[in-house]
Amino acid sequence: MNLSIVIPLLNEEESLKELHDWIVSVMQSNHFLYEILFIDDGSTDNSWQVISELAVKNKAVRGIRFQRNFGKSQALHAGFKEVQGDVIITMDADLQDNPDEIPELYRMIQEDGFDLISGWKKKRYDSVLFKNMPSKLFNWAARRTSGVRLHDFNCGLKAFDKKVVKNIVVSGEMHRYIPVLAKNAGFSNIGEKIVQHQARKYGKTKFGIERFANGFLDLITIWFVSKFGKRPMHLFGAWGVVMFIIGFGFAFYLGIDKLFINPTGRLITDRPQFFIALTAMLIGSQLFLAGFLGEMITRTKKNEVRYTIAEQLNNTSKQE
Repeated sequence: MNLSIVIPLLNEEESLKELHDWIVSVMQSNHFLYEILFIDDGSTDNSWQVISELAVKNKAVRGIRFQRNFGKSQALHAGFKEVQGDVIITMDADLQDNPDEIPELYRMIQEDGFDLISGWKKKRYDSVLFKNMPSKLFNWAARRTSGVRLHDFNCGLKAFDKKVVKNIVVSGEMHRYIPVLAKNAGFSNIGEKIVQHQARKYGKTKFGIERFANGFLDLITIWFVSKFGKRPMHLFGAWGVVMFIIGFGFAFYLGIDKLFINPTGRLITDRPQFFIALTAMLIGSQLFLAGFLGEMITRTKKNEVRYTIAEQLNNTSKQE
């Protein structure tokens, strides 16, 4: 199979049929063997009914419906487990991503040898104040922190070699950082393509301004996991040793001063250096213990991605 199209969605019943027909038109005109996998992330409208109807008409359509809303990362993870195509395309269901971009994305993966191509919505039709400006700030911070030189980390339109999606775990809210996850997994041939962004045609956006605050917190998380996720002792242990040495240094100074320099002076417990020494050694011991426990956890605990599937459509025949 050439292509698997993975489409996570939440309450997008108005756009699904139009999106499906558009994708099918592109697939047929390029003679692709394909599958379309819709992941219904706990929609409360008629999205699943529309998907079921599309699956009856088109045997290339498959569907997964979550019991409730678990998030886009979990939806993508569920889709990545099921895909069969050589190239995987992810896109949003709101018609803001253009299916006409798919053939070129496919070519860049298959012929140019990229592991991952991320879309770049250079010209956007969103609110400048509430989406464009925060997005630019967020992408700048992501580039600086991760070392992955992309202009638009959060673009839903991406193309992957199959081996990439089968070797990364997308959990929590990490769908924004799939290129970083791919880089950390050893897939460094990451490219970017300017793609057409379209104004939302139906419904309203499911993301508020809070997604940018969450995005920056997730950025800190993935920076830490990237650098120290497999070796937490290198961070906590190092700072623990530094703090303990500082505390021990103050304690040693107080002992020498009391025994040999000023034995008749104030009690050690009356001096501020005593509390600095005590606090530093306690913090140092706790940091070292945190690093040790982190090392034990990383050696015994596997990544977990939690979601509950309510229904699943699995069509076996593929379309050309």
